Amino acid sequence: MASENTRKWAIIPEPNSMTVGEGTVLLPYAGRVNESIAIGDGDFLLAHQLVADIRSATGTDWDIATGDMWSGFIRLRIADSWDFDSQDGGTAGVYTLTINTDGITITGCDFEGVRNGVQTLRQLIRQNGAVLPELQIADAPACQIRGYYLDATRGRVPTLAWLKQWADKLCLYKYNQLQLYIEHTFAFDGMSETWRGSSPLTPADTLEFDQYCANLGIELVPSVSTFGHQYVAMRTQELRELGEFPEDADRPFSFIERMRHHTLNVADDRAFAFSTQLVDSYLQLFRSKRFNICADETFDLGKGKSKQEAQRVGVATLYATYVGKLCEHLSKQGREPMFWGDIAIEMPEILETLPNNVTLLNWQYEPEATDEKIQLVAQAGAKQIVCPAVWGWNALLPRIDDAWNNIARIARYGLDCGAEGMLVTDWGDFGHVNDPRMAVPGMIFGAQYAWNPAGDTAENDLLERISRVEYGDCSARFVALLRNASAQAVFTWRELVEYLELDDGTGNCNTDVAQTIPCLADRLVDHLSDCGNAMTVREARNRMMRNMATTIERIPQANRALQQCMVDIAPIAAHMGNPGITAAVRIAMEGQLLLNRVGFALAEAHDVRDAHDAGDWRPSDYRALARELECWCEAYAKEWNATSQPSELHRIQETVWKAADELRRISK
Repeated sequence: MASENTRKWAIIPEPNSMTVGEGTVLLPYAGRVNESIAIGDGDFLLAHQLVADIRSATGTDWDIATGDMWSGFIRLRIADSWDFDSQDGGTAGVYTLTINTDGITITGCDFEGVRNGVQTLRQLIRQNGAVLPELQIADAPACQIRGYYLDATRGRVPTLAWLKQWADKLCLYKYNQLQLYIEHTFAFDGMSETWRGSSPLTPADTLEFDQYCANLGIELVPSVSTFGHQYVAMRTQELRELGEFPEDADRPFSFIERMRHHTLNVADDRAFAFSTQLVDSYLQLFRSKRFNICADETFDLGKGKSKQEAQRVGVATLYATYVGKLCEHLSKQGREPMFWGDIAIEMPEILETLPNNVTLLNWQYEPEATDEKIQLVAQAGAKQIVCPAVWGWNALLPRIDDAWNNIARIARYGLDCGAEGMLVTDWGDFGHVNDPRMAVPGMIFGAQYAWNPAGDTAENDLLERISRVEYGDCSARFVALLRNASAQAVFTWRELVEYLELDDGTGNCNTDVAQTIPCLADRLVDHLSDCGNAMTVREARNRMMRNMATTIERIPQANRALQQCMVDIAPIAAHMGNPGITAAVRIAMEGQLLLNRVGFALAEAHDVRDAHDAGDWRPSDYRALARELECWCEAYAKEWNATSQPSELHRIQETVWKAADELRRISK
């Protein structure tokens, strides 16, 4: 392949085989796309995608036809059986693309193959307009399942219009599966107390979106929590008795506790009836035969109401029995169960009990992850899909380096261990403060490495290609600048939430929150034994901020670097013609500048910093900083509405307002 440095266009995922000629091909000003009826694209969507991109890039209108009697400068067709030599991975998704003076031909072994070839051509048209390079491509995916997993429950419920835009983008980068993570944000019959006020998705939304995805060649797989992650449901009057700790149902809402305490008491027969009600009603809305029951992070299993049963049979057996029953329930209905693999991997004896048709979703999010867990599942003979992450949670700016390291590693491990595919996850912990548009670079990492994980793709090279293909940035610097900006996040949304939630709402230290903060977890017991009293909020916050002292020292320098990123990225964004992403990036960067300043102010209030060394953040400025936070929050809310329903925006706002109030309090 020609080096990216010698041409001004790119293709993502990078094709397996591409020969670029010396010449170019001029698209006719009045051309036609001929799409074979054998492709099975009933609405000729693929032809319409090409016509739309040609119109956008050249201003000309093209025709669409089918059948041998109609010529077409662009021809879309299904291969004869002899056109491709079937490889070990099969022929699904395989295509060839030829561009020469005779025209353009895309040939696929199936609808997905033609679809994939069309997406490659669309990327070329978007970057080159009417003058395309002569080339030949023969291409095939390494992973048959190339999926994306989007959190649609822990604070942010996307609008249906934005979900369709996201599906369009997934299609452009050759994804073929999408799952939406649901806990309480679906309007199940008889469960209004659970979903009220959350802007829930509805059956009508799902039916429409399922059809939309199917037209794009994307399988929409149902996914709903059926075991852990029932925090909202377990706080209702009607369902709280099904939880491990119903006595805690009336505690004040906590982002951190929502991530920790949410497990069904599966020793109660009513729990299975509750889970199967969710499963049975939800699956009827999807054409997919797969179903993800989740069943991850059951932290409280065997510690509350189910403790006696867990002591009798063991926690592993209690977990495996319940998950096994749910899988059997699905299998009887002709469905293929899948669930997150964290608990089964922690207790490997569970792996031996899995039915043959169950797929383990093996998630690992560490940037420096090893292949140990993936090897473990492979050696047990269980089917698995490997699951890295885009690394956007708990932050305004995406951690692009972490995403690249994680996704590239996990994809290679999955390929080596014979995984059935890859599912790239996009989570929204702590209210889903991360704008979903910030996940695009990570999503495209996933597209590249699910297609060709063995390829030698350097991070900087991929960032440049994403800048060109996705953002239309001729300088190829946009994503690198976004990465540099994210590296200046010193005091993040996570630290702000932790600091504020150390107060349990009554002025006492929330020990459940403190136990999730490493510098406090070990100290809690020691403090009680030393002093005879529980740690106070002030003591906990003092310790947290002191532990961050070295990090806090970076804030003035980090903010100067972040401001320079804003200066450098502004003219690039102005020429990209994408005001939505321009606004989202600006709001995220401004928000991180403010978060860093809040961290600096709190450190000073806890005597981690001396007042005379506060620079631009003197005590007299705390009230001004509070006002800046509140003004920023209004701008943030407007950007929220560009992609999402109101859902839990109010929780984000309330957190910002608490921070502003705290700044005013310490200014006195």
